[in-house]
Amino acid sequence: MSAKNTSIFGKIRKGTYIIAGTMALIAGIIGIFLPVIPTTPFVLLASACYLRGSQRLHEWILAHEWFGDTIRNYEAGKGLKKATKIKAISLMWLAILVSAIYYVESMYVKAAMGVVSVAVTVYLLNLPIVKD
Repeated sequence: MSAKNTSIFGKIRKGTYIIAGTMALIAGIIGIFLPVIPTTPFVLLASACYLRGSQRLHEWILAHEWFGDTIRNYEAGKGLKKATKIKAISLMWLAILVSAIYYVESMYVKAAMGVVSVAVTVYLLNLPIVKD
């Protein structure tokens, strides 16, 4: 593969990460105002995407007044604040239960939602707790 093709694919890959990160960040911001959408996982996803797509955007989100501390603590392996973990788990389960009861008919989809929710809950519970 020529250097020109690699460069084009690299730009497409970075652009895809930037778009995905921006979409995740928008979902996280919506989650600030709509309690059934969890903010923290979407903001962490946005940071991970920006890390791979744009150093400038990653530095911006790390310096952000609302999200910066949570992202820096998580990326440094320090974990999340207890209140953040409780809110993320509670709102995730609320959204999953409402979706499963009122919007999803397929038992397979409901089962998949349950498995993912249990896995995310176990993951979050095993993260260290950052002191407030």
